[in-house]
Amino acid sequence: MSFLAFFKGYKKFGIFFSVLSIIILVIIYNILNVKQNLPIYQPGMVSEELVDSTIQYQLKYHKIADFSLTNQNGKTITQDDYKDKIYVADFFFTTCQTICPIMTDHMAEVQKAIMNYDDVMLLSHSVTPEIDSVVQLKKYALEKGVNDQKWNLVTGDKKQIYELARKSYLAVKTEGNGDQYDMIHTENFILVDKKRQIRGFYDGTNLEDIEHLIEDIETLRYFDKQ
Repeated sequence: MSFLAFFKGYKKFGIFFSVLSIIILVIIYNILNVKQNLPIYQPGMVSEELVDSTIQYQLKYHKIADFSLTNQNGKTITQDDYKDKIYVADFFFTTCQTICPIMTDHMAEVQKAIMNYDDVMLLSHSVTPEIDSVVQLKKYALEKGVNDQKWNLVTGDKKQIYELARKSYLAVKTEGNGDQYDMIHTENFILVDKKRQIRGFYDGTNLEDIEHLIEDIETLRYFDKQ
């Protein structure tokens, strides 16, 4: 049998095998690239310096506590304003000259990315509420391009903000200078889902982390629709 005849005899088999190989490769690719949902963070999974001692070893059932604070327009903001919303939270103060301006600029980038999403919002808490009055927050909001429909800058009772930071968002350190409610905010942005669970922490000063955060918001929205 000539080589040409042998080739013709196996031509159909070769085509079938090639097509089958392509199908198998596509299936493997899809399996390896299945969209994964985000983890649910618990206090016991976070650095102890950011977590109140009463919950440092908690490994389940953690959720953001109820709150009542005042935004840049003098409006009372509660958990009801974030009901059925994915949101990004952080802690800052308007007179900060170090990481806060960078964080705020990056939060503004997140605001741009979510402008057309009715189910995503932003929430920034002042760690110096005695300085950050409603007037001060409004001035800051106007300077930074805050959209009132998407992003609340909030002030209020310092004890409540401290407890939210340490017992809910797991996001600030204590300074230990004698004020039991004193706190040093970190660069963390915290991603919260519609069930008030923490789904991610991101460096608010790092643009790559901000891009990752925006991708993770998309992931949460994707799984909400499933």
